[in-house]
Amino acid sequence: MVDEQNLETIMGLIINGGNAKSDAMEAIQAAKKGNFEEADQKIKDADASLTEAHRSQTGMLTKEASGDPVALSLLMVHGQDHLMNAITFRDLAAEVVDVYKAIAGVSTEQE
Repeated sequence: MVDEQNLETIMGLIINGGNAKSDAMEAIQAAKKGNFEEADQKIKDADASLTEAHRSQTGMLTKEASGDPVALSLLMVHGQDHLMNAITFRDLAAEVVDVYKAIAGVSTEQE
C-alpha cells in the first residue's frame, strides 16, 4: 500500500511529467507555425516541470538509499514511466523545433 507521502510524490511525477510532455508538444506546434520564441519558451517550461519531477524522484531515491524502502506499486511504476516518456518527448521536441528553425533559416544555437 502506498502511504500519503509517497502518493504525493508519485502524483508529482505524473503531474509534472504530463505538464512537461504537454509543453513539449506545444513547442512543436508553435515551431510548426513559425512562433520560435513561443517554442523556445515551451521547451523551457517543459524543463521546469521536469526539474520538479526530478526533485520528487530524488527524494524517493534518497529515502531508498538510506535504508528506508519505498513501496513498489502500479501507481509508482506509472509515475516513473510517465516521467521517462516526458524526458524522451522533451528531447525529441527540442530537435523538431531545431529542424523547423533550420527550415526557416533561423539560428538553432542553444542558449
